[in-house]
Amino acid sequence: MIDKIDRLLELKQQRNAVILAHYYQDSEIQDVADFLGDSLALAQAAKKTDADVILFCGVHFMAETAKILNPSKIVVIPDINAGCSLADSAPEEPFRKWIEENPVSVVISYINCSAVVKSLSDLICTSSNAEKIIQSVPSDKEILFAPDRYLGGYLVKKTGRKMKLWNGSCQVHEIFSELELINLMNKHPEAYILAHPECPENILDYADYIGSTNGIINFAVNSDKKEFIIATEPGVIHQIQKLTEGKTFYTAPNMEGCSCNECPHMRLNTIDKMIYALENLSPEIILPEEIRMKALVPLERMLELST
Repeated sequence: MIDKIDRLLELKQQRNAVILAHYYQDSEIQDVADFLGDSLALAQAAKKTDADVILFCGVHFMAETAKILNPSKIVVIPDINAGCSLADSAPEEPFRKWIEENPVSVVISYINCSAVVKSLSDLICTSSNAEKIIQSVPSDKEILFAPDRYLGGYLVKKTGRKMKLWNGSCQVHEIFSELELINLMNKHPEAYILAHPECPENILDYADYIGSTNGIINFAVNSDKKEFIIATEPGVIHQIQKLTEGKTFYTAPNMEGCSCNECPHMRLNTIDKMIYALENLSPEIILPEEIRMKALVPLERMLELST
């Protein structure tokens, strides 16, 4: 592995590349990344980079976002098949029809969506800034929120805004088991439960803290508590463990009782595929300019509101 890492870093220098990685990546990818973050932080990092090549270790919609923000740069992803169940739940034509059926609404799309869906939206949000984005919309305006119905439902409760929700979900977060979570809580009664708002309401009801990936990490790092149950993709635990000592983490179990809710799409990326991507500048993210320009508008609005 050391030889492979050396080769990767050599290629990175040759290509004047930057490696952006999400917290849900395998630990060895997290450890070689130039910048590690959640969706908002990665979008901000992609906007600021002066590299010629962006190697995006995440899923397809994230690499698309980097390309939308950096049209002149080469954006590559280790595995082109690293998709997203949530993004896939909002296909273009049904989404377009939904908007046409609600013509006076403001369309807010969670960043976990395709470039095409972004291009049809008025605003983009992440779990970090969703409340702020929603509150930026005048109270007399109807909001269409897509694609995550669980995040949308959570935000309805938090903001008091009435929103029509698209019927999408994340395959990682929707299969946590309430019964298995209760069993784990009984085994570890002192553990604090930290949950991502993409989880269903019956899981969020048990959470001591609900927040974005970055929020969960920061809470665990800064908390005086010593035990935590993590109800999100377990890749976040690697970073928390690097930043803390003497704390114990348990991953919330799924319907089968297994504490192994890894995102199968995120985990398609590997060091070998990263090397190939930099050697060949492939798979490259290519977007039609019309789609890119339309998607840029709501993304830029989000970044402006997030400063």
